[in-house]
Amino acid sequence: MIPVSPQPEPAQFNSDVRQKGLAHLAKKGLALDQPLPSGTKIQSYWRNCLDDLYTSYQSTCAYLAVYFERGTGAASVDHFVAKSRLAGLTYEWSNYRLACLGMNRCKNNFDDVLDPFTLQGGWFHLDLLVDGRIFPNPALSPADQGQVTNTIHRLGLNDPVHKKMRMRHFQEYIQHHFTADYFKKISPFVWLEADRQGLL
Repeated sequence: MIPVSPQPEPAQFNSDVRQKGLAHLAKKGLALDQPLPSGTKIQSYWRNCLDDLYTSYQSTCAYLAVYFERGTGAASVDHFVAKSRLAGLTYEWSNYRLACLGMNRCKNNFDDVLDPFTLQGGWFHLDLLVDGRIFPNPALSPADQGQVTNTIHRLGLNDPVHKKMRMRHFQEYIQHHFTADYFKKISPFVWLEADRQGLL
């Protein structure tokens, strides 16, 4: 993971998502300052802003830190504070993170994942010389290392498929299969780690 800068709310978000969502919650008699009752079905108005979310965050998954194509159907709106935990944030742009579908499913409604919006740079390190494994920056405090470790485990960031993908991106760049600008675009975390380690 790498830090993600929060982007401005789209002009039409209030009418397309927030107002529709708040009216829907009010009609169902749901309190904004409480979790959604178990099993409650609500309207997915957040999907109305998925194109804006995808564009605003440069087509990059907030958790996996890789570019992905919108046309694959893999883009999703992650509610950083889960809908089941606080109803009032269900239809709020500031609570949305662009996530590929796999990462969204892994995070689910768990609250032990670091927020890309508040993450400090350099907390996640990457082994580019062996297997593409992510691990906590050894200079972090034990508590912060624990948060990084929990995030890695919860999201499955060291799944063999993800490790192979990161190593492939790095190898294809150093073998001149694509340009530096393209490398930065498709795999910004790998790019930053390769640069930090003097491997570019």
